[in-house]
Amino acid sequence: MALHRDIFWVGRQWAVTGAGIQAVDQRLRGVLDIEIARLWDDDLVQSRRAKPGVNAADFDKALTVARARFPQAPVSVPIVAQLEALGVIEAPVISPVVPALTLRAEGRLARFLPQWRIRR
Repeated sequence: MALHRDIFWVGRQWAVTGAGIQAVDQRLRGVLDIEIARLWDDDLVQSRRAKPGVNAADFDKALTVARARFPQAPVSVPIVAQLEALGVIEAPVISPVVPALTLRAEGRLARFLPQWRIRR
């Protein structure tokens, strides 16, 4: 993946861009890049730092610049907890989240999947 058009800092091996931390070497095709949403995931950061060939000093500088540029989002309190704190809701809400739809067609050919139709 090419470097994002907004570049805030460039080191020898790493760059801080509008997409997060990206490797300057484009032959890696974005394998070691870290998105903005995952900058604060310490397990991911440690796994990237432990990869062979990573310049640790340059990576640490890029991480420091990126975390200063993109601060961690505050932990949002669910709306239900806020309404309970205000006294609007007295009874507990039972799972207001609808379960996500799961697709089970990955890795199979479409011609072998069962067909279904909507009747009017």
